Parts: sequence; structure tokens; C-alpha cells
Amino acid sequence: MYEFAVAPAVTSIRRRGVEISDVAPYTIGAELDLEPGDRVLKVNGRVIKDYLDFRFHTAGETELTLEVRKASGEHWELQIERAESEDIGVAFEQIIPRQCANECIFCFCKGNPDDARPSLFIRDEDIRLSFLYGNYTTLTSLTPDELRRIVEQRLSPQYVSVHAMDLDVRSYLLGVSRERADISDKLARLLDAGIEIHAQVVLCPRINDGEVLLNTLADLASRYPGVRSVAIVPLGLTRYNTDDRLTPVTAEFCKQIIKEVRHLQAEFRRRLGTTFAYLGDEIYLKAGASIPGRRHYGNYPQIEDGIGMVRSFLTASERVLRRLERHCLKVPMKANGTLLTGTLFGPVLGKVVEELNSRLGTSLRVAMAENQYFGGDVSVAGLLTGRDIIAARAQITGDFLIVTNAVLKSGEEIMLDGTTLSSLRDQLAIPVWPVGIDGLEKLLRQQCN
Repeated sequence: MYEFAVAPAVTSIRRRGVEISDVAPYTIGAELDLEPGDRVLKVNGRVIKDYLDFRFHTAGETELTLEVRKASGEHWELQIERAESEDIGVAFEQIIPRQCANECIFCFCKGNPDDARPSLFIRDEDIRLSFLYGNYTTLTSLTPDELRRIVEQRLSPQYVSVHAMDLDVRSYLLGVSRERADISDKLARLLDAGIEIHAQVVLCPRINDGEVLLNTLADLASRYPGVRSVAIVPLGLTRYNTDDRLTPVTAEFCKQIIKEVRHLQAEFRRRLGTTFAYLGDEIYLKAGASIPGRRHYGNYPQIEDGIGMVRSFLTASERVLRRLERHCLKVPMKANGTLLTGTLFGPVLGKVVEELNSRLGTSLRVAMAENQYFGGDVSVAGLLTGRDIIAARAQITGDFLIVTNAVLKSGEEIMLDGTTLSSLRDQLAIPVWPVGIDGLEKLLRQQCN
């Protein structure tokens, strides 16, 4: 049952509430004549700021009062009765990220070229995006209202950039006062409320390594299982980083870190039953060290931060290869093309492709593109741009080019430097397929049909 009242239109409208972006047909929202551009202001008297608020305050409620400001300016009050699992059928505008107020000396935004996409300069510090997408926040600007919201709405897990538990070191890294850098009370409040934390350390040589790192890991491990894991990722410098306080990460540095952390990891597995502190894949690759096995990563709690992605790829590649062998009955394939990646991952991918060629009869090659766009020590495949790929065209042979889908902006066929996928295809004059390991399997299956 739905009832609504209409108030006179108003001439001055503040942008309160959350805007509806789409209404699914044959749903409650459609029956109520809700439309894109309408804004939901309140649910059962509670102010709505974004779609997380809407989801929380409507969850499990069978009787709802919605206050809606129509795009026309009319104010509607809707009374709704629905089945507990019945969807209202509305989608909302994307969350506008809260901006970071820190001045981190290692901030990657400072390493962008001037002509980079505007979105690359956005420094978000938003607990909502942390919950939704695993974005890291430092908690330095976390307000009491935001803290209460995390607890009330169970926005768990939260991903927190700790970097160092030593306050002097943390304040130095973040470019804030010791008072702001101190998040011990906030962490305690979240952990006491049962909010799960995944922590991050961006490792900066000569600043938060050595004893500072070991003490940070020991402190965070003492808060397990509230703090579930720690990702230790290396500082990345582009040619645009000019801060002389930062020291590049070298192969020798990575070897030393692996050696130091290995002992703690063994202790954590014995005491906590988990590796707990995970080194970024880049550290192993730069050191020329072996990638740990699957058991080391458990359920891959920090894979989106580059922790265990190589091991996951290698494990998936072997499964794909076995399936392809069965599917194609070991009939040689006609696949003749190039797989392009960054210089860091190139040797790993090269071994996988060599095995593919040997067992399936394919004629695939690996090309490694240097990152000229960012320069510095940036060498991961996901940060390659269109102009980097074009610059490596001499290495590209065969009938097609395969690149990782990580080079594209999520949901769009555009790269970090603004090059579109269609433009790249035109310039190379061959098909270009951005895929992950599953997409690669699909492409190769087509070769033996």
C-alpha cells in the first residue's frame, strides 16, 4: 500500500539527501512515480546522506516513510508497505569522495604528470569507500559522527593506512601533527565495537623500515583478530616525485625486508594461525625471490593491494591450462599473437606463456613495455598507458595483442593517459583485447573450436 502527499513547489532548493539515478520498471519505485533526478531526503524520519544510509535505514523494514524532493521541486511524503525482501527498485548517484587533508610525503598524486586525468589527482579519505571498495583511509580526519556511523551501520571491514605506530614517524609521513596522527583511541573504539580492520604500511626506506616496521607489526598483531591483516607495500616513485626525503626502493632493500619479515611471519603463523603481515608482490619480484605458495596467503585478505596477485595468477593459469588441454584434446592451436605487460611482471608471464606454447602448440610471445608516462621505478602492468604500449610496438607481432584489463578505467575503455581502446587499436592496426586470465582462456578456446 502506498500513500503520498504533495507540498507546494519551492523556489530555493538545497542539495540535501541522495539523488535517484535509475528506477527499475515494475518495482515499488516505478509504481510510486519516482524518477531519476528525484532526491530521497529522509527514511522514517532519519536524514539520508547517501545510498549507504538508504540501504541501512530501509533494510528489513516493511513499513517505510520516505520524504522525497522531486526534480520539479515538489516535496512528497510516501507511505510504503512491502514484503520484507521486496526491493524498492531505485539506484542512486555515486558517492562523492571526502577529500584527504593530509600531506603525505609519498602521496602518489604528487607523482602524476600535469596532463594526467583529473580523477588521478583526487585524494580520497572516505570511510564509505573503504567499506565498499577497500580504499585506505588514515583515520586522521575521522569525525565522531563518522565513527558512530561505522559502528551503527556495521561498515566493516575498514582499510586503514597505518604506515607506522610510532607517532613521530607517522606524523612525519602524513605531514600532520602528532595529535592528529594519533589514532589509537579511534582504533580501540572500532575494534571494541567488532569492526574488522585491515591495515597498510607503505614502506619508505630509512623512514618506517627496520625497527619501526617490526614494532608496528608487533603492535598491530597484538590487536588480532580485530586487526585481521597488514599489507606491506613498497614506496613507488615516478619521475615527477622530487621530494628528497624519499629514497627509492632497490632490489637489495627488498631482499633485506623479506629476510626481516620472514621471521615475524613464521611467528604469526605459529601464534595466530595466519601469516598476518603480507609483503606486496612487487617486493618479491624486485628482489628476484620466489613468490610464496597459496597457503601463505590464506584467503587473500589484501589481494586488491597487490598482495598475492602473482600467486593467484599462477594458480589460475595452471587450472586454465589443464582445462584448455581437455577442451582442445591437445590439438595444436592457431593462436599467434603477443601478450604485453610491464617489466616487473614480464618474466613471470614469460614462463607461463612458454608453458602454454609447449603444451598447446600456440605461438604466443610476451612483450614488456617500459612505463615512460610515469617514469621512475613504476613498472607494474596496471599503470601502463596507451603511449607506453605504442612505444613498445616493435615488440608486438602476430595477429592480435592482449593486455591486462587493469590498464583500463573501471567500466570504461580508456587508459590513464586518456588513450581510448579504439584509438589504440587504430594505431596498432590489429585487434587489442584487454582481458584477465579468464578472458585469456575464452580467447584461446575460440582458437580450437
